[in-house]
Parts: sequence; C-alpha cells; structure tokens
Amino acid sequence: MHVVIMGCGRVGSTLAHSLEQQGHTVAVIDQDPTAFRRLGSGFSGRRVTGVGFDQDTLREAGIEEAGAFAAVSSGDNSNIIAARVAREMFGIENVAARIYDPRRAEVYQRLGIPTVATVRWTADQMLRRLLPSGAEPLWRDPSGGVQLAEVHTDTAWVGHKISRLQEETGVRVAFLTRLGEAMLPTSETVLQEGDLVHVMMRTGEVEQVEAAFAKGPEEAHR
Repeated sequence: MHVVIMGCGRVGSTLAHSLEQQGHTVAVIDQDPTAFRRLGSGFSGRRVTGVGFDQDTLREAGIEEAGAFAAVSSGDNSNIIAARVAREMFGIENVAARIYDPRRAEVYQRLGIPTVATVRWTADQMLRRLLPSGAEPLWRDPSGGVQLAEVHTDTAWVGHKISRLQEETGVRVAFLTRLGEAMLPTSETVLQEGDLVHVMMRTGEVEQVEAAFAKGPEEAHR
C-alpha cells in the first residue's frame, strides 16, 4: 500500500521507516526541506516539500494512489485540514490526524476523523500505570455508543480462562497486553499476573463492567 505522511518530525520519520520496513511505499511531506534529514539515507520513499493540505502537493506525493494518509505535523489546524482534504477530496478511507488539544480530538473523532491526542494519550498512559483502576477508554466509535477500554482486573481473575471472564462479566475481550506485547487471546487463554485486559463494551455499561472486573470470578455474576 502507498501511504502519504504529512510532517517529518520524530513521529513522521519513525512512522515512515516503520511502514517501509513492512513493505509499503511512503511519501513524506514537509514545508521545511531540512526536516527530511531525519529520514536518513536509507529511506527510499518520496520527499515532497510543500504544504500538506495543498492538493497539488498531495498529488505530487501520490495521494491519488494512496491507501492511507497520516497528518502528524506540529499544528493541530494543519493536521485536521489535511486529513479532511485527504478524505473528502481524494476519498482516502484510512486517515488519521495527530492532535495536541484533547478537546479538539473528541470533536473531530465524532466527525469521523480518527485522531491521536498525543499529550492526553501520554498523560492517560502514565496515570494507568500509576493508578491502575477503573476503565480507560482507548477508542470510541463516532457515535460514542461503543468503546474499547483497558479495564483494571482484580488479581482474583488470575489463573482463570478468558472465556469465564467474558461469560461472567458480559463483555468481549479484544486483546491482552502481556509483558509489553499485545496478543489476541482465545477462549482457552488463561489470565496471568500483570496482564492488561482490553475489552469492547457499550459506553453505558462502563460502571457495570468496572464493578464486575473489580470482583473475583465467584462474585462477578451476582
């Protein structure tokens, strides 16, 4: 797949290399030509100097053949405008924008533009490690009715199968993070100490799910 990235900072350059390593073709756009130094000599993709929401610049970067677009410059407004142009003018379905202001991120998420609020995300992840309790939303659908969340799980669940956790709490476990690595569990997967549990659930059921996960397996269904 061809991917166009707007912004050649640390995030953009890292993303470009990661995508190339996975076999994708990449074009990186930045207004500052010196920013491309971050890509190094090993980068084989396109380097396009220009404004990332300018249609001619996007065409030069191959947006018309692209399967995805990432707006990761340092400006919230530029990222959102570029993401909307990529989606609305060129029909790119896989679009994501980096946003520093979490209030804006929520608004654009509801408009159907996937966003990553970097400051808020980092703070939330730190809080999850310092105060591991409750449910922390990782993703919401545009309507806000369904969310993916990491839910604090009582140690009484350790040693029990994921199937039992799902049956007694009424949620679907999307994935686990074990020893820093994400894994897709089966119904036979046994929960281990230190596992982070990520579940899909209805937003209106968050408190009920939190309560069930905070209890042991013998009490969750009561």
